[in-house]
Amino acid sequence: MCKYIYIGLVTLCSILFLPSCKKYLDIVPDNSPTLDYAFTLRNEAQKFLFTCYSYLPPSENPQSNIGFLGGDEIWFPVEYREFDQYIWNWEIGRGNQNSNTPYVNYWDGNYYGINAFLAIRQCNIFLENVGDLKKVPDLTMPERQRWLAEAKFLKAYYHFLLLRMYGAIPIVDVNIPVSASPEQVKVSRVPFDSCVNYIAKLLDESAIDLPPFVTDRNNELGRITVPIAKAIKARLLVTAASPLFNGNSDFGSVKNSDGTLLFSQSFSQEKWEKAAQACKEAIEVAEENGAALYVFPQTSFKLSQQTKTQMSIRQAVCERWNTEKIWGNSGRRANRLQSICMARLNSDVASNTSMRGQFSATLKMAELFYTKNGLPLSDDKTLNYNNRYNLRTAVDSERYLIEPGYNTARLNFDREPRFYADLGFDGGTWYLYSSPTQSDSGTYVLKGKANQYSGTDIGGGINVTGYFIKKLVDWNYSFSSSGVTVREYEWPEVRLADLYLLYAEAINEASGNTSDACSWLNKVRDRAGIPTVQDAWTKYSNTPGKYTTKEGLRDIIKRERAIELAFEGSRFWDLRRWKDAAYELNQPVKGWTVTGTNDASYYLVRTLFQQRFVAPRDYLWPIRLSNLSVNPNLVQNPGW
Repeated sequence: MCKYIYIGLVTLCSILFLPSCKKYLDIVPDNSPTLDYAFTLRNEAQKFLFTCYSYLPPSENPQSNIGFLGGDEIWFPVEYREFDQYIWNWEIGRGNQNSNTPYVNYWDGNYYGINAFLAIRQCNIFLENVGDLKKVPDLTMPERQRWLAEAKFLKAYYHFLLLRMYGAIPIVDVNIPVSASPEQVKVSRVPFDSCVNYIAKLLDESAIDLPPFVTDRNNELGRITVPIAKAIKARLLVTAASPLFNGNSDFGSVKNSDGTLLFSQSFSQEKWEKAAQACKEAIEVAEENGAALYVFPQTSFKLSQQTKTQMSIRQAVCERWNTEKIWGNSGRRANRLQSICMARLNSDVASNTSMRGQFSATLKMAELFYTKNGLPLSDDKTLNYNNRYNLRTAVDSERYLIEPGYNTARLNFDREPRFYADLGFDGGTWYLYSSPTQSDSGTYVLKGKANQYSGTDIGGGINVTGYFIKKLVDWNYSFSSSGVTVREYEWPEVRLADLYLLYAEAINEASGNTSDACSWLNKVRDRAGIPTVQDAWTKYSNTPGKYTTKEGLRDIIKRERAIELAFEGSRFWDLRRWKDAAYELNQPVKGWTVTGTNDASYYLVRTLFQQRFVAPRDYLWPIRLSNLSVNPNLVQNPGW
């Protein structure tokens, strides 16, 4: 049974090693020294609730989202530091994590990590005070119940974020007074499975009083709803059922000082069954409340079906408050991110420093996308990619994808729509609302060699692989010689497509029902404009029966997630929970020779970096060494 750890208001800062307590009263009005004032009136209590929200990770921030530069999807020009401060998440991708000053540190809240334990403490303060019916007398009961449910969800979510990073963690159930003895606040880590049960329980309790959807769309979009709570529970239970945490012998030596084993050494099929049920419930609730895969609507512009399909893929992320976003984080708006991804698309803006194009998709990711038949490059018997680095000239029938008459790599031809929707490359089209032809015929073309406008190096605004990330740039992005106009969009913390793929994975692992699992994959593939799993492998593959076995379909599901959720930060966590990071993150980072000024010098594959991932050490974050010195009841993760 889970031991709930009780941590005090001040002792949380000293024992859980949060660097500062100075901001914990941010919500108290000016000139008011007491916390009690925050819960005398509805308006002040609401400010405190929004403070609880304010700790949500800035997932749209290029420096903070670990999934951007911490894995193998995106690389950055090493010679330059566009950001004001160091790029700590990239240091993780470069294999430089450490236990003295851990990067993107959620335990202590530094190096661009959120202060997760402080966030939990804020939630506890809110729950304790708003849960007291004698306080905030002008707060109606329905609103009180909703606010308490939101705070309970946030408390669960912050625990989940810590769990995903560190594995077993202390559980911060309630705060205790500052008079607690030192021994009472020297907390221990709680076994992983007990942590999962605790978080799932909080999520279930929060869902009871959360609204099914936001009715006040002018003021409350981004607030927590039932579909969000169900989706995070699904993500939690899939994580818990995955190989990293389900019978992983690598963690067999991690025990508390009293001998308590922190990670179960027994594989549990029941965990996958529970995960499948949670995914099913999350999808049902989401769809009952209007969730659906995004499809680009009709427009007055004359567009090809190829471009419409690409726009459905791109705008699933970028279209504001579209039906696919189960959780759009209104406090995390992608503005700077778009300009860091955006290429300079004509000579008028060749020196525009607002369009930096520095987020560079690795060659590995470019090769990961399917062929037009919905298969891996090596598995499509109808298309030959053995010569994929050689050049080919685009023809007129390919004009919506590549400029006719332009030479580019064979790798860039005959690919699935998500390849063209997600990636910009030398010779590839880039359709925007501001298209000079007001259509996708004769639209913008990216020209990426060093002597062309997209490849120009303007003080670090350079793409180092030759593949730009189009997916994260809204089609309303516009530019001129004087600057850019960016339409912000809320970051999609959870998309319906993610839930479909989680459900397919859980079904396959729980029951081996490949037919049912494929039906959920096919929903995503249909929107992506590629054949069903069954048709693709039966008609075009060298291994036609692969999807009929649990092991074969597992590989297909993993690749489908990597493609559909590319550049959104999901792959970083997927590789870890699958225990695939030890292989994938020990590969070289490659790209084109972007200093080249012609076809011969540009289309040469070069190695930018040899990644380093030490297993099992790098699967979990280190607890800072000074924390272990202060609190001997804490034990370190393996390898650190």
